[in-house]
Amino acid sequence: PADGGFKYNPPHGGPADTEATTWIADRANELLAAGLAGVHRVASADVAGHAKLGGFDFLDRYVSDLPQVIDVEAIREAGVRIGADPMGGASVAYWGEIADRHGLDLTVVNPEVDPRFGFMTLDWDGKIRMDCSSPNAMASLIERMTPDADGQAPFDVATGNDADADRHGIVTPDGGLMNPNHYLAVAIDYLYRHREQWPQSAGVGKTLVSSSMIDRVAGDLGRELVEVPVGFKWFVPGLLTGTGVFGGEESAGASFVQFDGSPWSTDKDGLLLCLLAAEIIAVTGQSPSERYRDLVALHGDPAYARIDAPATAEQKAKLKTLSPDDVPVTELAGETILATLTNAPGNDAPIGGLKVVTQHAWFAARPSGTEDVYKIYAESFRGPEHLKQVQAEAQKLVDAV
Repeated sequence: PADGGFKYNPPHGGPADTEATTWIADRANELLAAGLAGVHRVASADVAGHAKLGGFDFLDRYVSDLPQVIDVEAIREAGVRIGADPMGGASVAYWGEIADRHGLDLTVVNPEVDPRFGFMTLDWDGKIRMDCSSPNAMASLIERMTPDADGQAPFDVATGNDADADRHGIVTPDGGLMNPNHYLAVAIDYLYRHREQWPQSAGVGKTLVSSSMIDRVAGDLGRELVEVPVGFKWFVPGLLTGTGVFGGEESAGASFVQFDGSPWSTDKDGLLLCLLAAEIIAVTGQSPSERYRDLVALHGDPAYARIDAPATAEQKAKLKTLSPDDVPVTELAGETILATLTNAPGNDAPIGGLKVVTQHAWFAARPSGTEDVYKIYAESFRGPEHLKQVQAEAQKLVDAV
């Protein structure tokens, strides 16, 4: 019950908004209270001929269309060695078919499907969690990348996906498991330089708690930064219309449009971002980790972290409804505050919390929807010690308002 349920995507293909999910939850509870009266059942044998039901080969369509969004030919010709771990989830059948259909040097390193997920290494808190951005959950895949006696790693890149395959984890021989923010910056820098048909007017989409390295990359590319609240649903209009060609969030979820700028997926596509890592290696001859080091040399090395702080229900409710006028200070960690935001600059939508920005740092505070805590995301381009100062002052500021 804690982890299961239904995932609903409306006709635009992106994540459902709160209006839709609230309606679904209310209706589901009505049906449960009525003992499932009104729930219609159809025998599996009758599905094919049913007026409103039928079959669709999602796997064939996805695998066949991949060359429209990923340069699979470059990956194949370069002989990039890929190790893909579906982590027991929905992408199990997809990776093998992708390898066969497109002639890629791709090994499905763990084809096992186990409803207990007994093959998983435990996450940081001792729980089983298919978090492909966690070094603990990805420990077995990281270990597989250990070089042999000759210093040769078994794969040029190893990838992981969570159970519904909407998130990505990237492991390189020279950098281990990449921080999701680092890979997003690399992906953006590469894509906007290698997708010539993408409209020049299209900006770079990021959530407001993603790294400011992305801001600097967007500036270097000469692209508008489109910063939206947390939630991939905010990228859907742009991905559908072509006004937004890329959307990414710090939790290792992203998607982008096809070579010609037409829509691909209006929800996060973990397989897509994994294959992009292989394309980057094939086209540039560099691993994504190497390319991130180049970005650091150009733009600086940010320290980023998220912490939780205790909060009552009343405090969380107040945090959700703050206005910039509620912040009484003008400095944060020794720097002048340049912006105090309660609405996202990219679309003016409420962020459900607060973001404070200085020249070299920022923090964002958002209440948890499930626990008596609020989350503080923070980053500093002045190093880990300055980050700690930002975090401490952020918590003091939020607790005071």
